[in-house]
This record gives sequence, C-alpha cells and structure tokens, in this order.
Amino acid sequence: MTVTSSSAGSGRRPRGAGQGWAGPAFVAGYALLLVAFGVLPIGYAIWFAFTDAGGTFTGFTNFITTAQDFRFVDAVGHVAVYLLFWLVSLVVFVVGLALLLHRLSSGRASKTLRFLYYIPGALAGAASVLVWLFILDPTVSPVSSLLGALGFDTFGAVIAPDNLPVLFTIIAFWTGAGGWIVVMYGALNNIPQDVLEAARIDGAGAWKTAWHVQIPMLRKWIVYMVILAFAGGAQLFVEPQLLSLASVGVAGRDYSLNQLTYDFAFQMNNINGAAAVSMELLVVSVSAAGLFVARSRFFDAD
Repeated sequence: MTVTSSSAGSGRRPRGAGQGWAGPAFVAGYALLLVAFGVLPIGYAIWFAFTDAGGTFTGFTNFITTAQDFRFVDAVGHVAVYLLFWLVSLVVFVVGLALLLHRLSSGRASKTLRFLYYIPGALAGAASVLVWLFILDPTVSPVSSLLGALGFDTFGAVIAPDNLPVLFTIIAFWTGAGGWIVVMYGALNNIPQDVLEAARIDGAGAWKTAWHVQIPMLRKWIVYMVILAFAGGAQLFVEPQLLSLASVGVAGRDYSLNQLTYDFAFQMNNINGAAAVSMELLVVSVSAAGLFVARSRFFDAD
C-alpha cells in the first residue's frame, strides 16, 4: 500500500505502463510497407486477372486464354525442370557444405570460408548474371580451357536450350547458396553440445551424427529455405532475360513464366493476361509453401 500510494502521489507511471504499444509500434512500419507494396498490388492484380480491358468481369477467361498460348506449356516445363535442379542442389550442397563448415568451426579456415561463401550474395541478380555471361563465353572466359574440354567452343553452344536448366541452377547457387550456408551453420551451432556428445559416446561417427542428429534438427530451417527458394525459383526472369538479350534470342525471350508475363504485358499489351499468369504463380507458390509446412510439421513445438 505504501509503494502504491507513493507512486500515485508522485505522479509517476508504474513500470511497464505503455509497453503494450511497443510491439505494434515496432512492426507498424513493416506493416505499412507490406500493405502498400504487397497486399494492394496483389489485390490490383486479382482485379485485372478477372476483368477485361474495359473493367468488365470475365471470370476465368484470361486464365484460359493464356493457358492456350503456344508458349505456356513449354514455359511451365522449363520452370519445373529448373526448380527440380535448383531445389535438389540447394538442399544437398547447402546442408553438406554447412556440415563440413561446422566441422572446421574451431579454425581460421571456417571464418575465411564463411566470408567467401557470402561474397557472391552481395551481387544483385542482374550483376551476377553479367559476371556469368563473361565466364560462359569461351572467347573471353578465365575458364575457357575447361569449357573447351567439355566440348563448348562458342557462346551459343554453352547456352543451348538443353543446357539452360543447369546453367541457371549454377548461377542461382553461386548467388544465393552462400547466405543459406551461413544460416545453416548458425543453426548447427544452436544444437546442444550434450546431444552431440551423447551421439559420440553411443559410437556414432561424423556421418551417423549428421544423418541421425544434425540434419533432423535442421528440418525446420531446411523447409524454410526450400519454401523461399521455391518461391524465388518459380519467378525465374533475370537470368533467361539477360541471356536472351546477350545471345540475340538463342536462349528465348519466353523461356520462363515471368518472361511470358512480361511479353503479355509489354509486347502484346495484354495486362489482364499477364495478371492471370502472375496469379497462377502466386497460387502455386502459396500452395507449395502450405504443403511443405503441413508435411514437415513446421510449427510443431520440438
């Protein structure tokens, strides 16, 4: 009673008063940006996807029209093959390299490798593709001898359509995998040492410890990585677009769905068709994310 009266008499607010607003105030800026650059554009795209140029509701007409385009099925196939290459290589090599990096955690080599892994991620997507345009041209490439040994003597031979999924996977991995390796390394450091020590006492070597202890405890981080990589990979655009410009159409300006969307909007003046394809990409990405989350028990407490 004395403390309460003293606080009331002095006019001071009790400790913690007003802290209920701290959380909302902290995320208010992000929420505003999310609405302005996320929710509103999505709503705008939905409106265009279900209407015609005059604003009249057309149902699924735009979706049917774009799906019947002669380039649509090929673009879907290209993106599907690329996603298969990209996601498999990402999971296998990122987790594997993170485990190897964790084994070197006590030496200077670990810090050096973490820095080297992260450097390519500092380049923007377009800049990284320009770097690879230089590397993939046998006439100027610093690895021209390797390209020649593989049977590639010209830039056109390197970027032949059958090679594009592998090339795009290499470019994407070089650009984005380093950051994920660092993230996985941090997650490995959060595994309690007594768990690893118990595995060692039970006779588990490095391989069994990784397979039966570390990788299962990284499950949620791997799922999170796959969700973001799937969403980003489904929107493949910069790599094929720049390769198409550099090769004067050899790579194709309608290789991916995002390129097809760009063509609908700015070459054919069909904004409504472009919005329909964009909505299909959104639905596929959200559905895939929901499937990954549900199957992996992502939000279950450990």
